[in-house]
Amino acid sequence: MASMLRTCIALAVLTFGLQASAAANDDIDKRLGDARSWVTAAGSYSGQRFSTLKQITADNVHELRPVWSFSTGVLRGHEGAPLVVGGIMYVHTPFPNIVYALDLDHEGRILWKYEPGQDASVAAVMCCDTVSRGLGYGDGKILLAQADATLVALDAKTGAAVWTAKNGDPKLGETMTGAPLVVKDKVIVGIGGGEYGALGRLSAYRLSDGKPLWSAASAGPDAAMLIDPQKTTELGKPVGENSSLKSWEGEEWKIGGGPTWGWITYDPKLDLIYYGTGNPGTWNPIQRPGDNKWTDTIFARSAETGVAKWVYQMTPHDEWDYDGINEMILADISIGGATRRALVHFDRNGFGYTLDRTSGALLLAEKFDASVNWASGVDLATGRPQRARAFSPEAGGEDTATEGICPSALGAKNQQPAAFSPQTRLFYVPTNHTCMSYEPFHVSYTAGQPYVGATLTMTPAPGDTNLGNFIAWDAGSGKIVWSVPERFSVWSGALATAGGVVFYGTLEGYLKAVDARTGHELYRFKTPSGIVGNPITYERNGKQFIAVLSGVGGWAGIGLAAGLSSPDDGSGAVGLNQALSNYTALGGVVTVFARP
Repeated sequence: MASMLRTCIALAVLTFGLQASAAANDDIDKRLGDARSWVTAAGSYSGQRFSTLKQITADNVHELRPVWSFSTGVLRGHEGAPLVVGGIMYVHTPFPNIVYALDLDHEGRILWKYEPGQDASVAAVMCCDTVSRGLGYGDGKILLAQADATLVALDAKTGAAVWTAKNGDPKLGETMTGAPLVVKDKVIVGIGGGEYGALGRLSAYRLSDGKPLWSAASAGPDAAMLIDPQKTTELGKPVGENSSLKSWEGEEWKIGGGPTWGWITYDPKLDLIYYGTGNPGTWNPIQRPGDNKWTDTIFARSAETGVAKWVYQMTPHDEWDYDGINEMILADISIGGATRRALVHFDRNGFGYTLDRTSGALLLAEKFDASVNWASGVDLATGRPQRARAFSPEAGGEDTATEGICPSALGAKNQQPAAFSPQTRLFYVPTNHTCMSYEPFHVSYTAGQPYVGATLTMTPAPGDTNLGNFIAWDAGSGKIVWSVPERFSVWSGALATAGGVVFYGTLEGYLKAVDARTGHELYRFKTPSGIVGNPITYERNGKQFIAVLSGVGGWAGIGLAAGLSSPDDGSGAVGLNQALSNYTALGGVVTVFARP
């Protein structure tokens, strides 16, 4: 009888859990299917940043006007974007990571405010500004990845903390700046700290109560990485036993970096999540012989178990800080006359990659910035870049500056997410157009201290004065369709709409709208501060709105954000963008636009 009772209880608990999971799925699935909302950081699981709303068109976008705004009260880089769920906008800030719920029917009236009690010392171990890239939503909860590596679930109606989970330790240099993604009954989050020797990982927590479900390291033994040596593949071949361990010298992998502070996407039909890992620990490549797997890598993992289905390393043995964390956009792409279920990725290293997202087959890899010179191309058979020795800091040696490397460590594109329009079949990519000198030096590891090992100086690309471009890219042919030069790096994300309009922001603070087919500028408005956030669109009471966070900062704007003046500060970004102070100032504002 007792045994039967235990069985009945177990079945009841299981049934309740499945029902709760189904309810969570129904909730977010319903929201994702409603173009009037914006319920993930990228607007959808695919990361396309495309909206089917079309009241605002190429013919009438010039009529846009700001209709209300809201100051966050924080003066650092405002990356990421608000969420819109029903009639509420959820806005996040940089450290100290305040969350506001704003009433869209009353011009942003504050419904609630959540402010974490974080130790101020956490800000000191945040690389490249104290940013946060957004919130997650699911099952009536708002998910916040705090800088101190705490994951918090807030009641979406009241702002009360439902549960918290500790995902890392700032004393080891571990922080969180990425936006959580809710997939079924799980919250997926990454970790930062590559410049502190922190070992990256991706982790899943149960949405209902924050219980840890799985965690997958970026380097190390197979068991810790959730790699099956025979079933996990790279370019169709099994990776083999302990593929990561064999690519590091000794136990260097333990401080091997590979942070996961970027974007996460998901294919519900394949039940696979996609994300990238960052730079290997220490920027001095001489100290870490080998390919340093699996840093600078695209991962496709089972959302249910976390086990890797396939991997692809874009920059083996990274010598330039070319993190691979940029977004993985899922779209069906025609290549060679055949339509492929593709993954498109614009990497820091300057190559635009198109892969089969089911198998991980490499279909295309071409430069999306003409100045890229560290490699002449990518061998599609082996997947390896064809490096130019003249631009190899390792070949130059320690304490020697290698000049004229393109792109700079900012990357030809950094974290600022691109967009894709199913109408034009084009990708809209905010880019950097910069180069650098790179001088590696020996560095020793101390927990919680910078583990960098290189000095950088950044410059414009040879022959040009513009530090950025906003481009349209054909991922089937690997060609730029059109390009709009910008004075500074384009550190804002892109938004494509069914009205034939693409939106993006500039470091000076302009929200711009361009024609999706031609790139012709249709509208601009100067917001209170430089834009490093990502525009979104939503509909309320039958009217389409555009919203964007402004607040200069991020790596490109670190000089203004942190009050730095030495040109070498910010790994050279301060000197590169020293003229930015002539165009904008600190701020932290959400600006909402609509037609009259």
